[in-house]
Amino acid sequence: MKVENQTSVTEFILLGFTDRHEIQILLFFLFFLLYFCTLLGNLGIILLIHIDHHFHTSMYYLLSNLSFLDLCYSSSVAPKTMANLLVEKKTISFVGCAAQLFFFAAFCTTEVYILAAMAFDRYIAICLPLLYATIMKKSFCHQLVVGSYTISFLQTLIVTVSIFRLEFCRSNMISHFFCDVPPLLKLSCSDSTFIEILIYTLGGFAEMASLCIIIVSYVYIISTILKIPSVEGRKKTFSTCASHFTVVTLFYGTVIFVYFRPSSYSKEQERVVSVIYTMLIPMSNPLIYSLRNKEVKHAFLKAIQSKMVYL
Repeated sequence: MKVENQTSVTEFILLGFTDRHEIQILLFFLFFLLYFCTLLGNLGIILLIHIDHHFHTSMYYLLSNLSFLDLCYSSSVAPKTMANLLVEKKTISFVGCAAQLFFFAAFCTTEVYILAAMAFDRYIAICLPLLYATIMKKSFCHQLVVGSYTISFLQTLIVTVSIFRLEFCRSNMISHFFCDVPPLLKLSCSDSTFIEILIYTLGGFAEMASLCIIIVSYVYIISTILKIPSVEGRKKTFSTCASHFTVVTLFYGTVIFVYFRPSSYSKEQERVVSVIYTMLIPMSNPLIYSLRNKEVKHAFLKAIQSKMVYL
C-alpha cells in the first residue's frame, strides 16, 4: 500500500492565482515585465562589477553574488509560473517540483548568508577601516561565498529529500503557483512532525544566525557613525551601507511576514506576498543599489553614455 501511495503521484497540479483567462493574461504580462527587469538589472550589476576594475573589491564581489542569487531563485519560479498562465493544464512533474523547491530554497538560503557577509564587510569597513584590507582579503571573501553556498545547499538537500520521501496520497493539487514547503506538507498523508521540526531547526539556524550577525554589525556601525562630529561625514559614511540596509529590511521584512503572519490571512493574500519575495524583491535589489549607491549609479550612467556615443 505504501508503494502504491508513493508512486500514485507522478505530477502535481499548480492551482495558481485564478481560472479567469483575461486575468491570467494580465498576470503573464506583469510577471514577464518583472522577470525581464530582474534579468536586465541583475545581469547589468554582474557585468558592470566584472568589467570595471573600480568594483574589484570585496563589497562589490559580494554584491555580484547577491545579484546572481536574485537571478537564480527568481528563475527557479518565474518561467514556470508564466508558462502555466498560458496553458490550461497547469502541471509540474514530481521531479520538476522537487527540483524547483530545492533550487528556490537553496538560493534563498544562500542569499541569507550573503547578506550577513555583506553586513560584516560594512562593519569592518566603517568600524575597523585600518584592518579592512587585511581582514577582507580576496581569499577570505571566496571562503565566505563558498561556505555560504555549501551550507545552504546541504541544508536544502536534506529538507528536500525528506519532504519528497513523504507519501502524497490525499491530492496532487498544490494550492500555490509554485512548489513551496507549506502547501506540499498539506498534501502529505504521512506524519510530517519530524520534517517540520527539521525545517524550522535548519531554517531557523540560517535565519537567526544571519540576522544576529546583521543586527550586531549595524549596532556597531550606527554607534560608530554617531561618533562622527560632522553631519556631512555621518551622511557620507552611512551612504556606504544604506543600500544594503534597505535590501536587508525588505528581504527579512517579507520573510518574517510570510512565516509569522496571522493564521487569518487567506491563500490569496499568501500568494500576493509570495510574488513579492519571488519576483519583486529580486527585481528591486539592483534598482536599490543603482539609485542609492553613487558609485554604481555613476558607473551605469557612464556605461550608457559611452554606448550611446558608440552608436
